[in-house]
Amino acid sequence: MSVIAAVVGRLLLALLFIVAGLQKIAYSAAMAPMFAETGLPTNLIVPIGIFELVAGILLAIGLMTRLVSFLLFLWVLLEIFFFYNQFTDPVEGPMALLLAAVGGGLLMVFAYGQMRGSYDFMREQRRTYGAELRAARAEGRAEGATVAPQAVATDVDGDGVIETRPRRRWF
Repeated sequence: MSVIAAVVGRLLLALLFIVAGLQKIAYSAAMAPMFAETGLPTNLIVPIGIFELVAGILLAIGLMTRLVSFLLFLWVLLEIFFFYNQFTDPVEGPMALLLAAVGGGLLMVFAYGQMRGSYDFMREQRRTYGAELRAARAEGRAEGATVAPQAVATDVDGDGVIETRPRRRWF
C-alpha cells in the first residue's frame, strides 16, 4: 500500500509542475508583470516553464527521480524567496506555506525516490540481475563448468554415423 501511495504522490507532484510549466509557456505575457515586480528579467519565463515541464515529466516517469526532486525543491525555495516573501500578507503567506509543503513532498520523493513504480527502480533491478548473472557465470567457469559447445554432434541422415555441424546462432 505504501508503494501505491508513493507513486500516486509522486504523480500528483509531477502534475503540479507540468501544469505550471505549461501555463508559463502558454501565458508568458500574462506572467511578465509578476516577474517585473520582483526585478527578474521577463525573458526567463519560457526557460523556467520548460524546466518545470521537463522536470515534471521526468518526475512522473520516475527517471532521475532523486536529482529532479532535489532540483525542484531548490526551485520551490527560490520561488518562495522571490515571489512569496511577504509572510504577513494574507495572500502570500498561505501561498508560501503551500509551497513549503510542496517542498516537503519533494524531499520525501528525494528520500524514497527509487521505490517500485519508477524507471530508476526497474533500471537498478536490471543492473543487479545482470551483475548476479555475470557473477554466477564466472563462478561456474572457475569450478570447471563447460561452456556451450561451438558444434553439435548428431546423426543427421540416420546411418549410425554421427556428423558434426556448427551450432546455429539464431534458432
